[in-house]
Amino acid sequence: MQDEEFPEDSTDDRAAAGGRDQLPVHANTRAGSALVERGANAGALSTDVRDPDAGQDGDEIDLLSYWHILLKRKWTVLTTLAIIVFTVLIATLVTTPIYRSTATIQIDLEATKVVEVGSTDAAGTGGYGYSADYYQTQYALLRSRSLAKRAGQTLVTQTGTQYLSIGGDSPWSKLSGLLHGRKSSAKATATSAKENVEAMTDVVQGGLVVQPVKDSRLVEISFDSPSAGFAAKAANTIAASFIASNIEHGFDASAYAKKYLEDGLAQLKAKLEDSEKQLVAVAQKEKIFNSTDNQTLSDQSLAQLNASLSGAQATRIVAEARWRQASSASGTELPSDMLGNSIIKSLQARRAELMGQYQDKLTTYKPAYPLMMQLKSQVDEIDKQIRSETGNVKGSARADYQSALAQETLLKQQIDSAKGDVLDLAGRSIQYNVLKREVDTNRQLYDGLLQRYKEVGLAGGVATNNISIVDPAEVPIGPYKPNLPRNLALALLGGLLLGGMLALGFEFLDDTLKTPADIEKQLGLAVLGIIPKLKNMTPTQALEDPRSAFSESYRSVRTALQFSTESGVPRSLLVTSARPAEGKSTSALTLAKNFAQLGKRVLLIDADLRNPTLHKTLGLDNTLGLSNCLAGAAKPQDVIHMPDDSTLHVILSGPIPPNPAELLAGPKMLSLLTVAMAKYDQVIIDGPPTIGLADAPIIAHVAMGTLLVIDAGETRKPIAKGAVKRLLSARARLVGALLTKVDAKSGSYGYGYGDYNYYTYGGDTPKLTRQ
Repeated sequence: MQDEEFPEDSTDDRAAAGGRDQLPVHANTRAGSALVERGANAGALSTDVRDPDAGQDGDEIDLLSYWHILLKRKWTVLTTLAIIVFTVLIATLVTTPIYRSTATIQIDLEATKVVEVGSTDAAGTGGYGYSADYYQTQYALLRSRSLAKRAGQTLVTQTGTQYLSIGGDSPWSKLSGLLHGRKSSAKATATSAKENVEAMTDVVQGGLVVQPVKDSRLVEISFDSPSAGFAAKAANTIAASFIASNIEHGFDASAYAKKYLEDGLAQLKAKLEDSEKQLVAVAQKEKIFNSTDNQTLSDQSLAQLNASLSGAQATRIVAEARWRQASSASGTELPSDMLGNSIIKSLQARRAELMGQYQDKLTTYKPAYPLMMQLKSQVDEIDKQIRSETGNVKGSARADYQSALAQETLLKQQIDSAKGDVLDLAGRSIQYNVLKREVDTNRQLYDGLLQRYKEVGLAGGVATNNISIVDPAEVPIGPYKPNLPRNLALALLGGLLLGGMLALGFEFLDDTLKTPADIEKQLGLAVLGIIPKLKNMTPTQALEDPRSAFSESYRSVRTALQFSTESGVPRSLLVTSARPAEGKSTSALTLAKNFAQLGKRVLLIDADLRNPTLHKTLGLDNTLGLSNCLAGAAKPQDVIHMPDDSTLHVILSGPIPPNPAELLAGPKMLSLLTVAMAKYDQVIIDGPPTIGLADAPIIAHVAMGTLLVIDAGETRKPIAKGAVKRLLSARARLVGALLTKVDAKSGSYGYGYGDYNYYTYGGDTPKLTRQ
């Protein structure tokens, strides 16, 4: 291409920029980590499009984002809430009212014992060491079918069959019965008494509710029924049946115990008789005789002889001591204890008296005096008597000693003989003792079992009961269920929860880019503008009003582009998108017009050589265009169109070529852009979609900047990421992204960007849709 094709400013310094690497570089800090470094010493290519800040504070919960999601999908939440509330309301209104009557009983671990029967568990606790096991057993018994059958039989007897099908089965009851395997309560077709009882049993089990009172021994027995009177009667009947069953259980246990004890007594009695007969036979054979204290005669005799020997030895020792004292005494001197039993003391006293008289008269008379001689003869006679009596005492002591010694010797001989008899008897009593122990054991067992039998027989006549009715059931005033306020409250709560879960689920399953925050987080690109979605009008119609939000939003994008790089708006700007129909052509045309309104010379190039649309929008002839120029069939000045705005020039796509990628990759495209940037202030390229085509990356490589257009709520995240990666692989300079077709009313898009009606100025502006 020669310079005369663009005669003006052909020698501009920008045209002399021959090297591709000398073009300006975008320095956006938000997307800096995702862009490719340019320069003489360019490093390795990076295609990572993750946000540099992604993953930081990942554990924090953004409640505001969840609130915006709920606002965006408020109709999902409200519809779910309405469906649930309406369903619950209808179900509550059509459900048969159910009345609940409650009887309260008290279950003690042990009943009051009128008769203490050893360790018998009168309460029937079965010896549970932990009361919780016992109470759980009682609760299970209350819910058992046997008790329900007992109560059902009583109710059939008292009320007949009129309550078997009262109220019928509601659809909910039938469904619940099918899910839980319960039979229908409607048994009006039962014909036999047995079938009536079985039907009433099902009714009792279906309406029974057992609720223990926490931290107490009380249990509430409730019964639900369409009939208030029957509910009270059934609850009282179940409580009474449970008490009667408990009492019968005690009687049955006593009867069983009594029968068991009778059998045991008969066996022990026969065994005791046999053992006693064997014991008597052995005693007769061995001639063994026992006294009342279970000792043989030989044992008793030996014991008596040992006792007698001990006494004889003591007597001999005393007698020997007395004899030795008497033998060792000189003259008439004897121990005082021996003198106490004789006349020696009196004789000694008489002698002393006579000796006193003799001494008194000796002072007067001489010893030969007859009176003195008479006194002397009396004293001598007394001395003779004393000596005689002393000899008698000593002889008596010796005789006592010899007698005691002889007795001791005789007893020792008898004991030796008795020991032989005892040893002989012990040898013959071995079998006797074995049988004797067996008899004693059998007698103890028999006596204990007999005592137990008597106690059980006595206690069996006393009705023991550890269960009592605290509050009988009364006829309820109002229905227990359905409870309309409670059901509606639960429906509101459930509807809000389910609606919120559905809204969040739909939102998280939706992998499209919807907000600027999504683009910044997922693609790492700065959002340069947000374009509202139009309703019932075309972009051309919306742009006719310069005060509309649509027009103002593009002016905002124009301003953002002026600050997108250090040198301002890239001289050549490619506008592309990931998919078709995302608004790139409208955005390219509108931006070109906006720059032209600033007085700049703008060249708009339709580089979509596969599906061009600018010629239709502008109403221009597309016979000659870019494809002709790149193919060498036409010069650039021949394909330039000038619409109404004289500062805006347009190069249409031209005829669709068979090889668009080859034409765009040739040197003429770079030459065209180089010369165009020298002649025009701004070159805007309406490029083809990025995904699936090589055209957009080729153009992005030669353009000074690339603007990625994203359709809000339609472009999927993987597709957008793929588009960014392809552009970065082509070393494109991504200046940012443009979010189009944004529904401003959706709460999801309000992340700090405000309501887009703010862009409007008057009341006659076209209305924009916001879904």
